[in-house]
Amino acid sequence: MIRPANPRRFVARTAVAAATALLAVACSNDPGASSSTSSAPVAPAGLSHALPDDPVRMVLPATGPESRWAQGLDVLAQQTARTVEASCARRGGISLPEQPPVSFISYSEIPDLDFLARHGFGHGATVPTPVASPAPPRSVSPATIGDCRDQGAAAAGKLRDTYAPLQGQWFRELASVQRLPATLRALETLPDCLSGYGFQVRDENGFFALVDSRLLDAPSAEYPYVDRELGRAYATCMRPVEAVREPARQQARTRFLTEHADEVRELRRTLVPSLRRAEDRFGVRLSFPAP
Repeated sequence: MIRPANPRRFVARTAVAAATALLAVACSNDPGASSSTSSAPVAPAGLSHALPDDPVRMVLPATGPESRWAQGLDVLAQQTARTVEASCARRGGISLPEQPPVSFISYSEIPDLDFLARHGFGHGATVPTPVASPAPPRSVSPATIGDCRDQGAAAAGKLRDTYAPLQGQWFRELASVQRLPATLRALETLPDCLSGYGFQVRDENGFFALVDSRLLDAPSAEYPYVDRELGRAYATCMRPVEAVREPARQQARTRFLTEHADEVRELRRTLVPSLRRAEDRFGVRLSFPAP
């Protein structure tokens, strides 16, 4: 998934498959349903509501743990859109077509290696779903559905306007870190390392494609364990790469803060109040993945 203000995301196609698979595991009563890889239980990811000392870290993440705050911002905007859409549908007495659940999705340019090693790629923390009042089903035109979707998008856009322009500039800055000679040299070690775990790929993108296919094809009972093994291998093999990239991202952010001092000052003044207003108005709550 590529968005104008965000770097590319991990395995976006597996989000719905993940939710379905994990539900099936939770409902299964068959103790023999999983393979030997299931000998150790897979701990569920939790949620945190704690804000960073500096709100800039939510918008301009430079480390894997900081990226959890950025994921939370994105989810809050999505929840805002869904809430407004649902309210529009209730007023019109209609039911909207079902959509994939809102999910926390990691950033590939800022991988949260500790989180991936523990929880894998495909599910992470569960996003709370607001309780919706059912509407009586009736025939509805695409234009009516589109109007509700537009209202949701406008509400989410208003929230994103407080931080997305600056965040977009920062994420474009991250591309320079990816092109550093030291980064490229470190990435050359990845295929050999992953082959030691039985994953034969040419490069990082090849591994992401492998993750997609393995998770989409995994039986429901096996899904968490397949996911965890993929996450562990990737986290281990990417640590030399992150040892190069993380300091480079932090140095780049220091420069960025200086170059955009006025915008950063405004962000620090307005971001948290705007998030709290959205929580109060739409009945959602800002939350973040937690190990």
